[in-house]
Amino acid sequence: MTLSKVVLISLGTISLAIGIIGLVLPGLPTTPFLLLTAGLYLRSSDRLYKKVIASKLIGPYIDGYRTNKGMTRNQKIYSILLMWCMIAVSCIVFIKGFIIEIIVIFTGVVGTLVMGFVIPTSDRSQTSGD
Repeated sequence: MTLSKVVLISLGTISLAIGIIGLVLPGLPTTPFLLLTAGLYLRSSDRLYKKVIASKLIGPYIDGYRTNKGMTRNQKIYSILLMWCMIAVSCIVFIKGFIIEIIVIFTGVVGTLVMGFVIPTSDRSQTSGD
């Protein structure tokens, strides 16, 4: 195995871990990290790429993005609103340290910018699932 493949697999695994943490941590975007994971694995390990795509937890994120060539406007709005609701609940109820609140809010701003400007908006209209 070449050094470049080891680096890509390592970065893909780190990205995967961050994406999975983003499933439960408010403010941390999930989809961009899972897409990055798929891209890194695609370039380095066919076996890992197939595992990620076949995963019942992660595969739908990547497949939906790949199929639609982005996220619909409604999906983006829903995701951003849900993310900010969870950030608000976390900061008001669970987080007691000001510095931690700032970090969570900052990651929410980054997540909003990624959702709004980095992830393509699909023109595909959906009747359900938005």
